[in-house]
Amino acid sequence: MTMVAEIERLVDSYRLWLRQKTAVKDINGSWVEITTPFIDRHNDALQIYAKRSGDGYLLTDDSQVIHDLEASGCNLQTAKRRDLLKITLAGFGVKLNEHNGLEVKATPETFAARKHDLVQAMLAVNDLFYLAQPVVESLFLEDVAAWLDAAEVRFIPNVKFTGITGYDHQFHFGIPKSRREPERIVEAINRPTKEGAADLIFRWTDTRDARPSDAKAYAILNDREHSVPPAVIDALSNYGIEPVPWNLRTQAEAKLAA
Repeated sequence: MTMVAEIERLVDSYRLWLRQKTAVKDINGSWVEITTPFIDRHNDALQIYAKRSGDGYLLTDDSQVIHDLEASGCNLQTAKRRDLLKITLAGFGVKLNEHNGLEVKATPETFAARKHDLVQAMLAVNDLFYLAQPVVESLFLEDVAAWLDAAEVRFIPNVKFTGITGYDHQFHFGIPKSRREPERIVEAINRPTKEGAADLIFRWTDTRDARPSDAKAYAILNDREHSVPPAVIDALSNYGIEPVPWNLRTQAEAKLAA
C-alpha cells in the first residue's frame, strides 16, 4: 500500500468515526440537537443546535461556551476580553449574538463546513481563556488593575526602578507615598509558584535598598483556580513582601488606597 493510499484509508476511517460518534435529536420540532464527538474542558461532548432559517440553516451553541466560562469565574465583559473573543470568532467566521451565543448561518451546500467552523470556534474560545498562559496572565493583570481602580487606589502602571546591583526591575504597579502610607509596589502573580516568588523576592530585595527605607511591597496572588502553596506565602512574608490572595484582596484595600 502506498503512503497516499494509506492516508486516504485513515481519512476515510476518520470520517466514519465522526459519523458514528455524532448523534442527532429533535428538540421541539424546530430545533435539532447535534452531539459531536469533540469534548470541552469538562470532558463533556460539545453540542450544537440547528434550525431552518430562510433557505438555509442557523447553527448555534445556545450560549453554552460563554455561560460556562462566566460560571467558572472568567469575566468576559471587559473591553480587552470582548476584543479577544471577537478576534477569535472572526477567524472562524462565527458571530456572537445578543444572548452571548456563538452562531453561524449555512446553506445546504456549506452545512458541513459551517458546522465544523462552529465546533472549532467553541474549542478555540475555551482554549483562549483557559489554556493560553500568556493570555491568562494578561487577563489576571487586567483584573488586578480593574480592582485597584474600583478601590480608588492611585497607581502608576509598569513602574521601573534601578536596584543596588545596577539592574533595572519593572513592577506592575507603583503607588506613591501618602501622609498615611509609604511608597508601595504591587505585583500581580497569576501562577504563585516557588519560582515566581523567588523572582519577585530577588527584584524586591535588590530594589528595596535603593528606595525609601519604609517602602512596602505587595504580591497579589491568583487563587481562583488553585490555592496558593503555603511555601509561597512563607517565602514572600519572610522577605517583607505582603502576600494577598485574590480572594482576600479586600483586606488590603485600605492600605493600598491610603
